Amino acid sequence: MKGEKRIRSPIHFSSHFSLLTFHPSMMKFIDVKEVFAEIPDEITLAISISGCPIQCKGCHSQYLWEDVGQELTTEVLSELLRKHLGVSCLCFMGGDQNPAEINRLAQWTKQSSKVKVAWYSGRKTLSKEIDLPNFDYVKIGPYDEACGPLNVKTTNQVMYRVENGQLFDITSRFWKL
Repeated sequence: MKGEKRIRSPIHFSSHFSLLTFHPSMMKFIDVKEVFAEIPDEITLAISISGCPIQCKGCHSQYLWEDVGQELTTEVLSELLRKHLGVSCLCFMGGDQNPAEINRLAQWTKQSSKVKVAWYSGRKTLSKEIDLPNFDYVKIGPYDEACGPLNVKTTNQVMYRVENGQLFDITSRFWKL
């Protein structure tokens, strides 16, 4: 696609069957919103996950730093997707404190629904606990006040489209002309 560049994925893919049965400490969320700007060309159900360990200077979502809110389970995800039938993508906004759980929830979503799956991570690199085939989009990078958000060319954050285990940089799709 125009404005995309292919990136070789440094991730080794292997079966993560154990992630399906392993239930690490609970993941919590504060709110859910249908949004139109987080993922290009998608009507996205954005789930704001609390307990952020990154705590970027200048963060617009400091209310997500504390570990508070409702537990995010596959049952809750099922109910959210049932209530928001018009969405085409589900995006986990955060969850850096437990990438294995994000991966497990993403895998469940891919197997249980027809929506695409995205993850907004504040990490500088993709966690080894993430199995790319469970995702359609991944945003990497902490917010850096000096660099700006995704919609400016100076951003340090990168948005990838995932296709066949490969990462395609689509960050330029956010830039204002």
